[in-house]
Amino acid sequence: MRAYKPKNDLQKKSYYNDRFFVTPQLEKKSVFSDSTFSADYLSLKNIVDIQDSYIQLDHLVIYINHTDNLKAIKHLKSIRAYDFMMELSAIDYVAQRGGFEIFYELLSTTKHKRIRVKTFIREEQAIESVDSLFRMADWSEREMYDMYGVKVNNHPNLKRILMPDDWHGHPLRKSYPLQGDEAASWYEVDQIFGKEARQTIGAELRDAACVDRYDTQRFARLGHEVPKGVEISEGNEPNTPIRYQEEGGVQLFGKKLVTPFDEMEKTVLKERR
Repeated sequence: MRAYKPKNDLQKKSYYNDRFFVTPQLEKKSVFSDSTFSADYLSLKNIVDIQDSYIQLDHLVIYINHTDNLKAIKHLKSIRAYDFMMELSAIDYVAQRGGFEIFYELLSTTKHKRIRVKTFIREEQAIESVDSLFRMADWSEREMYDMYGVKVNNHPNLKRILMPDDWHGHPLRKSYPLQGDEAASWYEVDQIFGKEARQTIGAELRDAACVDRYDTQRFARLGHEVPKGVEISEGNEPNTPIRYQEEGGVQLFGKKLVTPFDEMEKTVLKERR
C-alpha cells in the first residue's frame, strides 16, 4: 500500500520531480562589468543599504531593505535618469520564507538601460507606495493588494481592482485553491439570486475546462440556443444533436477536406487497442 502524503496544500508541491534534473541558473555578472551600471550602483549605494547586486540578462538587479524602496526609486528617477517604471508586483514566498518579494522594473529612456529593484517583506508587513513618483503604480499596487494581499502604505485609493470588494482571499497566492473556495463557488448565486436560491440553482461550476450542456439557467447549450426561462425537461426537449462542423463539412474547390462529425455515429472503445 502506498504511503499517505498530506494534501492540505498541493500547490506548494511540484506535480513531477526528476531527481536527475538540475535547475539551470542564469549567468550573473559583476556590477562593474558595465560602466553605466557601475556608476548607478555607486551612486545608489551612497543613499541606501544595498544587500546584493549583479547584472543578469542586461538588467542591473539590486536588493534593498523594504523601508528604503521610496528613497531608492526617487534617487534612481531624479538623479540616475530612470524615468519610466515598467512594472511592479509581488512574488509569493509565504510557504518558503514567510513573505513576499516585491520588485520594481525601471527603464531609462535616455541611457537605454533597465534596473530591477527587489526587496522582501514579511506577510504581516506593509510596503510604502511609490505612486507619488510614478502614477502607473496606482493600479499596479492595487492589483498587488487585490491578488496577493500585500498592504501598501499611503496609497491614494487602496482597494480591490479586479475582484469584488467583498471577495474572500487573494487569488494569486499559491495557497489559494485553483478552483476557488466555498465562498467563490456560491458568490454569483448569492449576489444575483440570493442565498435562498442555492438549492434551486446549485453551486457554480468553476472548472474552466468543462462545458456544461445543461447549465442552470438554460441560457445556451451546445447545438441549440434556448431563451432564458424556457422550461427544458425530459418530456419536451427538442431534438438538437450536437454538430461540430458546418453543414456539408469543410470543402475547398469542390473537394471535401473534412467530413462532418456526427455525435450519434461516435464509437466508444471498450478497451485500449
